[in-house]
Amino acid sequence: MIVYSRMLLLSVLAFLMQNDWPQFRGPNASGISEDANLPVSFGPEENVSWKTPVPMGNSSPVVAGDRIYITGFEKERLLTVAFDRKAGRVLWQREAPRPRKQIIERPSNGPASASPVSDGQNVYVFFQDFGLLAYGPDGKELWRMPLGPFNNPFGHGASPILAGNTLLMNIDQDTGSYLLALEKESGRVLWRTERPLAQRGYATPVLYRDPDGMLQVLVAGSYRLSGYDVQSGKEIWWIRHLPWQIKPTPVVFDNKVYFVTYSGESDPGAQENVPSFAEALARLDRNKDGKLSKDEITDPGAKDRFDEYLDLDDTGFLEERDWKQYQERRLGKNGLRAYRLGGKGDLSESNLLWENPRSLPNVPSPLVYRGVLYTLKEGGILTSFDMRTGEIAKQARLQSALGDYYASPVAADGKLYVVSEEGKATVIQAGAQWEVLKANDLRDGCKGTPAIADGKLYIRTYETLYCFAKQD
Repeated sequence: MIVYSRMLLLSVLAFLMQNDWPQFRGPNASGISEDANLPVSFGPEENVSWKTPVPMGNSSPVVAGDRIYITGFEKERLLTVAFDRKAGRVLWQREAPRPRKQIIERPSNGPASASPVSDGQNVYVFFQDFGLLAYGPDGKELWRMPLGPFNNPFGHGASPILAGNTLLMNIDQDTGSYLLALEKESGRVLWRTERPLAQRGYATPVLYRDPDGMLQVLVAGSYRLSGYDVQSGKEIWWIRHLPWQIKPTPVVFDNKVYFVTYSGESDPGAQENVPSFAEALARLDRNKDGKLSKDEITDPGAKDRFDEYLDLDDTGFLEERDWKQYQERRLGKNGLRAYRLGGKGDLSESNLLWENPRSLPNVPSPLVYRGVLYTLKEGGILTSFDMRTGEIAKQARLQSALGDYYASPVAADGKLYVVSEEGKATVIQAGAQWEVLKANDLRDGCKGTPAIADGKLYIRTYETLYCFAKQD
C-alpha cells in the first residue's frame, strides 16, 4: 500500500511538472504551452475561475506544483507571495531584506521585476535591492545570498532560471557584469563568470544542449550573444555586433536561436569604426594624463552622452575600458536574427542564417509557434515571419490595443495571447496570416507576461492576479 501510494504521488508530481509554467515565460522562456481549451473571451467578470489582490510589481506569475508565485513590493517592502493554484488564496507571504533602495531613472521599471523560478517544491527569487533568496513549500527560508549594490540606472529585469540542480542568475550592469551559478539546495557558489563587455541588460538566460551533450546557458547582452558551459561557466561561443542595451529574451528552437535587438542609435548603416584608445589619446589627450575628460571630447554627440552612457564607472574620465565599450557600441546593429547553434568561438558569420532589420520590439521577446516566428512591437504592431528566410508574412496593428507592450507574447491551443501595458488582452488565431479573434479589456495596467497551465490563463495586472478558464 505504501509503495502504491508513493508511485501514485510520483505520478501526480510528474503530471503537475508537465503542466507547469515554472519560470519567466514558461519552459525555457519559450512562451509555449501544449494546453488546449483556453478561453478566448475573458475579463474581470468573464470566465474568471478566481481573482486575488496582489502587491505592485512587474514580475510575471509562475506556476509549479500546486503553487503560483509572484514577487512584489508594498509599503517599501519586497515580497514573495505563494498562492494556492486551485483556488487562488494566499498561502504565505515573505519579506526580503532591503538594505538599500536603488534609484531607478525610468518609471517603467521597479524593485520587483525579476520573476521567480520554481522546481515544483522550492522557489527562488531575485531582488535588485538585496540579491537571491530561496524558500521551501511552506515559505521557510532555505538560504539567502546578498548581492550588489548594482550599477544599473534603469534597474534590473532578468530573471533567475534553473538548469537541473543549478540556479543561474545573470547580473548585467554598467560595470562589473557577471553570470552566477549556485547550487540550488544550499546556495553555494559553483562558479562566477565575469562578463567584461556587458553593460546594463535585461534578457533572461535560456538553455541549449549541444550535439555533444553539453548543457549550455545562452545570454544575450551588450554587443554579443554568448553560450556558456553550465557545468564550468566557460564561454564556449559568441555572436558579435549586438547593440548595447538588450531587453528581449532569445528563443531556442530546433537547434537554432532567434533573437531581436534594438537600440535607437544602432540602425543598419549607422555603424562606425572608432579608433583605438591609443589613437584617441594621441589626438585628444591635451594634458597627457592617459585618460579623457569631458572637455577633451570633440564629438558633440559623445560629449552630450558622456555622463550617462560613456563614463561607465562615474570617474569623470574615459579610461581604456570605457573607450573599448564605446568602440563596441558603435558597431552594434539592430535586427531580428536567426543563427544555427553548434560550434565554438566566434560564430557571427559562420552560423548566421538570416537577419531582418524591420519591425523590431524594444522589450517583448520573439515567439516561435507552429512553424511561424512572431514579434510584437510597441504600438501593437504584430508581425509574422517565415522562419526559414526571415521574410515578413504579415504585419498589422492590433487596432484595439495600440499602446506600449512590456509583456511578451505567449501561445497555446492554436492561439497567441498578448497583453498591452494598458491591460488590453488580445487573442489571435496563430498562423502566418494570423487573425484577431477577440480584444479583451482587463481594466488595469499590466507588465507581466501571462502564464498558461492546466487549460487556464494566469494574468497578473497591477492590482490583481487572475485565473481565467472556460466556465461550464
